[in-house]
Amino acid sequence: MRYELFIARRYLFSKKSHNAINIISIVSVVGVAVATMALVCVLSVFNGFSDLVAGLFTAFDPQLKVSLAKGSTISATDPRLIQLKDHPDVAVYTPVMEGQALVVRAGQQFVVTVKGVDDNVVEQSDIEDILYGDGEFVLHADVLEYGVVGLRLASRLMIGTSFAEPLQIYAPKRGERVNMANPLSSFNRDELHSPGVVFMVQQSKYDDNYILASLGFAQRLFDAKGMVSSVEVRLRDGVSLSAGKAGIRQLLGDDFVVQDRYEQQDDVFRIMRIEKLISYIFLTFILLVACFNIIGSLSMLMIEKRFDVGTLRCLGATDRQIEHVFMLEGSMISLVGALVGLVAGLALCWAQQQYGFVTMGTTEGSFIVEDYPVSVHLADIAVIFLTVLAAGLASVWYPVRHLCRKLL
Repeated sequence: MRYELFIARRYLFSKKSHNAINIISIVSVVGVAVATMALVCVLSVFNGFSDLVAGLFTAFDPQLKVSLAKGSTISATDPRLIQLKDHPDVAVYTPVMEGQALVVRAGQQFVVTVKGVDDNVVEQSDIEDILYGDGEFVLHADVLEYGVVGLRLASRLMIGTSFAEPLQIYAPKRGERVNMANPLSSFNRDELHSPGVVFMVQQSKYDDNYILASLGFAQRLFDAKGMVSSVEVRLRDGVSLSAGKAGIRQLLGDDFVVQDRYEQQDDVFRIMRIEKLISYIFLTFILLVACFNIIGSLSMLMIEKRFDVGTLRCLGATDRQIEHVFMLEGSMISLVGALVGLVAGLALCWAQQQYGFVTMGTTEGSFIVEDYPVSVHLADIAVIFLTVLAAGLASVWYPVRHLCRKLL
């Protein structure tokens, strides 16, 4: 052990002649610990909300979505898509035709997104877990076409989980101008019947705007026979998402975009990442303020240890080595505070996960979850630990050098 570290450790734990030094040292440790604990808890709550939102999208969004980098539709028999369908990493391959259409119901008109999917969509996602109603998930039967409507869209259309009169769906004919004398002649028209269920993702993007229909219905409605707008992929069990995604990108090339669930909802998660970053920056500033308490403790310690410093100089210690002693003293205070704060923060996160003592509100059922969600990520803990150590070192580096020259 280097003697600078040995002396700094003795100074940290030894009894001081003035109780004020001990008190200020304890306050410094507590301040760093509280700031560290706050960082752990706040960042873990942001992680919890992020995981919660990701879980909501899981039932609707595919594991991987493949779409064109340029253009809107591609032939379903394109050789590259056929290769993708036969790729060894792909367990479920679901062609999709998606576009905007007009729904007419009881004299009211709403612009919606019609998403036509293949029948194997139930193997692709957990759509059946978010269905409500007495019917069953079915997209077509004989000559009838069924539409599964988002819950909030159903409310806007003033229909329940089932409706007797079919929905009238209109979409502009591809490549035709609107006939002002007879506007309806410029639109494709079709009907969707009720399967007796609606879906609820608990995200307005889907619940307010989407109707699920069969792939054939969407292709006819949008004049896109034999075409798809995207392909949804589910990887085989045991294939990691990163490896499967990289393999598909390599297979398809730059003409296609391959997105995981987070990238499909990039606008939502980008906002959450920005909020998390801003919270981290603000709490780091608070941490820096707490670290400046260490300066007071070190300055009083230097005054008390003047005689010891003189002895060290007589023994051959240089000014730089003496500076190192007090720099290490400040770093050790930061380290102790960081460890205490990390343990306290992790304990609070565990308690919240187990008992949910911090609730979202007093009215039961008002929120998706009753308690604040918490998810501890190891990467965040590492970043917090390094941040505390860096903040402690940054806050004492210049003051210690200045005080050593002035006081010692």
